[in-house]
Amino acid sequence: MTPKCEAHKYRHNPSILFLSQATRERSRHEASSSSSVCVCDFTMLKASIQRYPFDICGSILERRILQSAINDSLLSRRIVRQQISLTRRTVKPVSATASSLEADASTLLTVEAENDVLKALSQIIDPDFGTDIVSCGFIKDLQVDDISGEVSFRLELTTPACPIKDLFEKQANEVVAALPWVKNVTVTMSAQPPKQIFSAQLPAGLQTISNIIAVSSCKGGVGKSTVAVNLAYTLAGMGARVGIFDADVYGPSLPTMVSPENRLLEMNPEKKTIIPTEYMGVKMVSFGFAGQGRAIMRGPMVSGVINQLLTTTEWGELDYLVIDMPPGTGDIQLTLCQVVPLTAAVIVTTPQKLAFIDVAKGVRMFSKLKVPCVAVVENMCHFDADGKRFYPFGRGSGSQVVEQFGIPHLFDLPIRPTLSASGDSGIPEVVADPQGEVADIFQNLGVCVVQQCAKIRQQVSTAVMYDKSIKAIKVKVPDSNEEFLLHPATVRRNDRSAQSVDEWTGEQKLMYGDVPEDIEPEEIRPMGNYAVSITWPDGFSQIAPYDQLQTIERLVDVPQTVSA
Repeated sequence: MTPKCEAHKYRHNPSILFLSQATRERSRHEASSSSSVCVCDFTMLKASIQRYPFDICGSILERRILQSAINDSLLSRRIVRQQISLTRRTVKPVSATASSLEADASTLLTVEAENDVLKALSQIIDPDFGTDIVSCGFIKDLQVDDISGEVSFRLELTTPACPIKDLFEKQANEVVAALPWVKNVTVTMSAQPPKQIFSAQLPAGLQTISNIIAVSSCKGGVGKSTVAVNLAYTLAGMGARVGIFDADVYGPSLPTMVSPENRLLEMNPEKKTIIPTEYMGVKMVSFGFAGQGRAIMRGPMVSGVINQLLTTTEWGELDYLVIDMPPGTGDIQLTLCQVVPLTAAVIVTTPQKLAFIDVAKGVRMFSKLKVPCVAVVENMCHFDADGKRFYPFGRGSGSQVVEQFGIPHLFDLPIRPTLSASGDSGIPEVVADPQGEVADIFQNLGVCVVQQCAKIRQQVSTAVMYDKSIKAIKVKVPDSNEEFLLHPATVRRNDRSAQSVDEWTGEQKLMYGDVPEDIEPEEIRPMGNYAVSITWPDGFSQIAPYDQLQTIERLVDVPQTVSA
């Protein structure tokens, strides 16, 4: 736009023309010091206010002109704010319209400052989710005062055991403090772990547990209980609220490995619930604390006892519940995997080939039940003597599990007399020697578990979603890079429940024409790691396993985006 055209556009509003000229003048002086820019702007704005007092109130505060001034430079934000205040004191009376415009201008400036802060914070990427902390929804209670340069906010993580929370806090301080107008930054760290996604369908005792980790081996004597207990206390040392459940009724190990003052479980007579015992901040339940020692009973009775102990306990709010699984792949294991929404599993093995054969059975069981195995711990791997490392039981079992089943992380535990002794003394090794080699290995295992659980929950929560803009269901199954689209009516017609298909004859009860072509799901909720629950307008709740969704006819021609 030529100067002539610009003057013609604003010929009836010289104050607006002045502001445009002042803005260009400020741009020409950007290379000079900030104080000279302030003097130039204040002098010229003051002269304009005195010359066009009522026009200042009515026109110079127009939103489009203010936004132009705001966008011109960061420094203009303070200039405009101070000139608004000066105008209000100088020009009498101030009309209601001018007051409203003044309030709008102040709001625009505050929003612009908040956007600056959020844009700066969006540079920080969460390595687990692969996106920035603003998109993850971690920034809470943002307060900005761009005149004083004060910024405060709360960084709310999904677990208090986040291994990089200190790094997040440091980075947040640095990127916000780097903004030219910011003088002071206050960052408060907090954590709000996500609850079970389908908690309403769980027993009351499990509804407030965020993550449930199974430590399994399917073979006895490999050190599974040692790993479970030390992992639990490592997570607690990272700041998490942790519980341990000893699921071995025939030979419970927990009473030997920890030394709580109260060694008997108590019952809440009113609620008919079990109150767990506690040791060094970790809640724990074991049949060994029930006053029965070790059970002598048949399998179905054991499954009932395990179910009762686990689901009727008042666990309270826990970030992680570690389950010390018994060996084998029988009734107890299947009961636990079906009753409890396991987040992930940690596999324990030893170097021998015989251990690998049994462990492989357990990994396959978890695979069928859609429970991700996130780490392998190879116990009793080696020992050091005379400056050399010896492998008395051979090598390769743990690596073989990782390679054959694609489990991402392997941790080697050495043969240590102190590790064995701590299991008998009632004090976990990571507590007795928190700076030792074993504690360092468990620290790495704890970080792995925290990161993998966060990643799994993110994958599950976004695995199946309805995109209203294209009226299609988006599917991206966890641990798969493939994403595809399904027509809602096709998904509804492929329901295999008794309401849609006769259980005895296999006859189709739900006819093609019974489902409207334009049907849309009302809600899609994850069901553990294996399926989603889809609620339809007629009130029907369809359980759709991932395996089934992958076999349904897919949308090839993607619908055009539907405008809102």
